[in-house]
Amino acid sequence: MENRWIIKSTPSEETIQSLTTAINVSRASAQLLTQRGISEFEKAKLFFRPSLSHLHDPFIMQDMDKAVKRLEQAIGDNESIMVYGDYDVDGTTSVAIVYGFLQQFHSNLSFYIPDRYNEGYGVSRQGIDYAHKTGVSLIICLDCGIKSGELVSYAQTLGIDFIICDHHRPDDILPTAVAILNPKRLDCPYPYKELSGCGIGFKFLQAFCQRNDLSLEERLYPFLDLVVVSIAADLVSITGENRVMAHFGLKQLNYNPRPGLKALTQLAGFEKELDITNIVFGIGPRINAAGRIAHAHAAVNLLLAHSEAEAEQYAKEINVNNKDRQGFDIHTTKEALAMIEEDETLRLSKSTVLFKSDWHKGVIGIVASRCVEKYYRPTIILTESHEIVSGSARSVPGFDVYEAIAECADLLEQFGGHTYAAGLTLKRENVEAFRERFETIVAQRITAEQLIPQIEIDLKLHLRDINFKFYNIIKQMEPFGPENMRPVFMSEPVYADNVRILKDVHLKMSVFQEGTSYIDAIGFGMSQTHLDKVTEGKPFRICYQIVENNYRGNQTLQLLIKDIKAF
Repeated sequence: MENRWIIKSTPSEETIQSLTTAINVSRASAQLLTQRGISEFEKAKLFFRPSLSHLHDPFIMQDMDKAVKRLEQAIGDNESIMVYGDYDVDGTTSVAIVYGFLQQFHSNLSFYIPDRYNEGYGVSRQGIDYAHKTGVSLIICLDCGIKSGELVSYAQTLGIDFIICDHHRPDDILPTAVAILNPKRLDCPYPYKELSGCGIGFKFLQAFCQRNDLSLEERLYPFLDLVVVSIAADLVSITGENRVMAHFGLKQLNYNPRPGLKALTQLAGFEKELDITNIVFGIGPRINAAGRIAHAHAAVNLLLAHSEAEAEQYAKEINVNNKDRQGFDIHTTKEALAMIEEDETLRLSKSTVLFKSDWHKGVIGIVASRCVEKYYRPTIILTESHEIVSGSARSVPGFDVYEAIAECADLLEQFGGHTYAAGLTLKRENVEAFRERFETIVAQRITAEQLIPQIEIDLKLHLRDINFKFYNIIKQMEPFGPENMRPVFMSEPVYADNVRILKDVHLKMSVFQEGTSYIDAIGFGMSQTHLDKVTEGKPFRICYQIVENNYRGNQTLQLLIKDIKAF
């Protein structure tokens, strides 16, 4: 399937020229910045010089005052507090930050992660019953709870209060918790809406510190390494507050990480300074693996480890889980893709909904992503455990899978999530009806363009404009992630020389335009699909990212090719 290239719109020439003059950068650099909403000197200063002083006042968030007062009361009265979170990376880092922080002041404390297989996602009756049995009177619920109204009410009958810190979309009717911290509440004036669950936990603790005159630098900021892991792994926008916390979280992660994250970094084999991509593909999957294959308690214990020896032991266990997860992932993906290939109706559908009762529940989200990569359409993978069918949904850019699932609510037991990723449960007898209705909804709403893989290109660039001064501006735009992606450029017409194939699959060459010197370029996995376009002596078009190559101490710039088209 050929990619669709989407070139971002160009801001007004007046705006670009104004910023070029104001901060003394090239026109191309100014265009990149204005496309990201940075159009004047002050905005550029905030962007290039992030500071923790730029974080918003946490008390702007609806219910923050109530939440802090209830926590103060619980600590003052030595109540038993349970920190409750989901089993994924965002949930486990959320639990680790709040539990680890409160350990400094309060000993009557426990944490709880639901079992993915016996309890499922979010707040469970089993968890509440355990809290009641152990004398808990306050549950701080993180990265879940916003759709658990009935269970929160049940907890109240047992004398247990809830503080909910969640970033998922709420229903019209909110749970009757003591406090609900969620910027996505319609009545919440908080200016930044895209915090991770761990980020909301951080804001809660920030408010507690401010109210109690505790040093943020000593007590809270050392936990930013957990916050950046949640931001990266949960794929929330890296803009505004998230970008500030990610910036300083990466500093913490690289120069003074907690033992658990240091152990995972070593196991992942990272030797250079970590970035968001390293977390997404190296750190996050290992933390996730604990809850996918065994129990996520192990991930929290790792993140709370006080010594390197303790952390190393937990990290080794989790790494074994990750290898097991990879095996399940490969096997299930093969089965899922084969099911589509062998069924003409599935091949021609606008969506994919697959169900197999013995698929491993821990990998269905990953498999859904793999199916999207292959067939590029909204996908839901379903499996069964304890007589209930559970599913993970993934989508394509521009299509809101959560809204589509919400229109099938009468067929579901539970659902929740975001625009591009969601979870759901339903009875087995409703699977086929759900599959049919979901396909009808997707077919009615999705556009032809949304069903074609796209590459978003920031701007057209002449190869002569690529130099270290321009690259250093790009470097300062880090950390990259959703809504602040690493820039992608397009150049045409270009020619190739010294074309060669590396390891049978990668395409390596030197590219040039008329009047320019050569620049190295590499296209990973492109030898089979694009070799003919670059060896016929004809001009072609490339889209690419600019990266730095350090070989034997010699630093050069290289193009990381994303796609090639005939000119």
